[in-house]
Amino acid sequence: MSIECVFIAGAGAMGSGIAQVCAQAGLAVILSDTDEASLAKAMKQIDWSVGKLVEKGKCKEDKTSVLGRIQTAADLSRAGQGDLVIEAVFENREIKQQLFKELDARCKPGAVIASNTSAIPITDLASVTARPEDVVGVHFFNPVPIMPAVEIVRGILTADATMETGVEFVSKLGKTPIRVESDVPGFLLNRINLVGYVEAIRLLEKGVGTVSDIDAGVRLAFGRRMGPFETGDMVGLDVSFGALSAIYDATRERAFFPPQMLARKVKAGQLGRKTGAGWYRYDENGNKLED
Repeated sequence: MSIECVFIAGAGAMGSGIAQVCAQAGLAVILSDTDEASLAKAMKQIDWSVGKLVEKGKCKEDKTSVLGRIQTAADLSRAGQGDLVIEAVFENREIKQQLFKELDARCKPGAVIASNTSAIPITDLASVTARPEDVVGVHFFNPVPIMPAVEIVRGILTADATMETGVEFVSKLGKTPIRVESDVPGFLLNRINLVGYVEAIRLLEKGVGTVSDIDAGVRLAFGRRMGPFETGDMVGLDVSFGALSAIYDATRERAFFPPQMLARKVKAGQLGRKTGAGWYRYDENGNKLED
């Protein structure tokens, strides 16, 4: 199926990032959120991000042309216009399933309904629709405009044609599709990454190393651009906690049990860059502050 228009439900960091890369690829975008403040914040972020790419010569078009492809909506009433509809809301099974029921009722026949979930099985989301063959996981990584990999996740009933549409869509964005052929909780890359994150937190809890030393060691020894705590702050501690909880609830594998320190920080509202405090502290522009 040819994708010309993408409807995105959820204007948070992931939804806005997906909207941006779709618009940069020449696709029409409808970015939806019930919170007008979130929509305004998303468009402001996209404006800034595209502007920076134009300045650096990494975007061939002018900013006005890219932004002109993005429209906003305060509800799901325009979901029927999307050839591809992407859910990008909070990492909670019940919230996502309710949204999938609503999208199923509004999307046109043949439309592909995708989820940007980082851990919840696609089959669980597809099960509440009357078209599970049209449901697929399209898992982007944060920050979306920069990260080149996107997981394409097959649910038990996902049709081959739906998988191929997902692969072609991601390729059109200039990103690399990573096929996930078995719908295990956490998929492929997060199951690898989150185990290391959990272990880093447990070592911190035991006093084996500090946040900054663990991050520096991982960057320098393993060649990663960011350490586990820096990455955790960028992604959001609540997002990681939700992903770990979803995987653990489904598998009961101890390696994915959310550490106590992570749970306490989430309860305290220390969610990372977006709240000004997580494993590190940040100024109002998201710049890390020195201790």
